[in-house]
Amino acid sequence: MDRQREIRDFLVTRRGRVSPRQAGLPALGAHRRVPGLRREEVALLAGVSVDYYVRLERGHLAGASDSVLDAVADALQFDAAERSHLFDLARAGRGKGLDVKEDVPEGVQRVLDAMGSVPAFVWNRRLDLVAANYLGHALYAPMYDEPSVGPVNIARFQFLDPAARSFFHDWDESIRNTVALLRTGAGMMPHDRAMNALVEELSAASEPFARCWRDHEVRLHWSGVKEYAHPAVGQLSLPFETLTLPGRPDLMLSVLTPDPGSESARRVRLLADWADTRPALAAPAGTR
Repeated sequence: MDRQREIRDFLVTRRGRVSPRQAGLPALGAHRRVPGLRREEVALLAGVSVDYYVRLERGHLAGASDSVLDAVADALQFDAAERSHLFDLARAGRGKGLDVKEDVPEGVQRVLDAMGSVPAFVWNRRLDLVAANYLGHALYAPMYDEPSVGPVNIARFQFLDPAARSFFHDWDESIRNTVALLRTGAGMMPHDRAMNALVEELSAASEPFARCWRDHEVRLHWSGVKEYAHPAVGQLSLPFETLTLPGRPDLMLSVLTPDPGSESARRVRLLADWADTRPALAAPAGTR
């Protein structure tokens, strides 16, 4: 990916989202050619010269100090994910990025298997499912059922497999979240060839992906509710919590815990019973 273009498009789309009124500025001029702030207005709000801000927006973030980046983020009213992404883009310009490893730490699978009553899985910044427990495999059976080379990839399933439209309760919302997570990961891993190849593959094969990718949305994914229409047990509404694995910022652990006594909790128990009938999902010894 063209890093300077990534920076430019990110800042331009964010700038176009903030009106002068939102920024506390008078809307001077009857005919504004941009829907949001002008470059000179961002420069004024950030306390830098117009020439300097124009240079930043052209993709030259490498020399910008943290204080300048914070000032630009404040001027453009960034949320936590956008601010973090801006700093990731600056680090990429300095030749730095997240250290990517392909292994999963020893013992992670044992930790997952110990969570016997709820679905749990580990995923990386490319949205590969690199490890899962028994119920995690059962929950994502539609993904695991399809033959693949390498890890199952959530983004590839969502955009290239027709089954995804019925599996995800709100497919349109889920793909926006997926692309935002993938772009966040791409900012953290600017030199990862597999990430770049995945983005190129999906951009060429899926118009919805290409459309969402152009929006330059980024997102953090620590908690929320995931909703599925599982082919075996029906509708599932599962609150989740996500943690970064200690010492491995490229890997995330997500645990999905249905509300006690809810219909979804009953259906998770049915999911375990259903998985018992499928040889490919046989539970590892000691996990049931």
